[in-house]
Amino acid sequence: MKKTNQNNSQQFALAALLIGFAALSRLLPHPMNFTPMLAIAIFGGATLPRRLALAIPLAAMFLSDVALGYGFGPMNLVIYSCIAAGTLLGWSLRQKRTTALTLGAALGGSMLFFVVTNFVVWLGPMMAPPFDYPHTLAGLGKCYWMALPFFRNSLAGDLAWTTGIFAVYDAARAWGASRGANVREQLSL
Repeated sequence: MKKTNQNNSQQFALAALLIGFAALSRLLPHPMNFTPMLAIAIFGGATLPRRLALAIPLAAMFLSDVALGYGFGPMNLVIYSCIAAGTLLGWSLRQKRTTALTLGAALGGSMLFFVVTNFVVWLGPMMAPPFDYPHTLAGLGKCYWMALPFFRNSLAGDLAWTTGIFAVYDAARAWGASRGANVREQLSL
């Protein structure tokens, strides 16, 4: 029972830390679209209980959207859904996580976000001119073309943040495991 309470406390602390970090990362000056949101979704999916893994990035998005004064509309549902999909990608890493699979999840999440959000921008009247693209194949192509600079930053951020978050997590676990081994050795003397 005590071990479960300790695990729950650690998970809650990690969740609070991730929500605060993610929300703050959107509030501080940063290159456009270079945030850890998708990386945190992937990390949560790979390491945390499922409900918590879904709640963390969505709570961070919501809190930072409120703090930034962003309105809420249909596009928020699309964006939040893409972030939640990042959590699903993280779930695929639960059984086996390698560097290649982790970076593949970040790449896949970036591409999914780019394709889905820009398709919705092209599809609906959610954007005011000059981003009101004609509903033709050429209009769709132009929409994706105009979004490439944002994708470049998103992809770079997603790969960098995913690498960094998992590296810190793995280093902390290794340090904790070695520290625990040292304590056990000292107690057995």
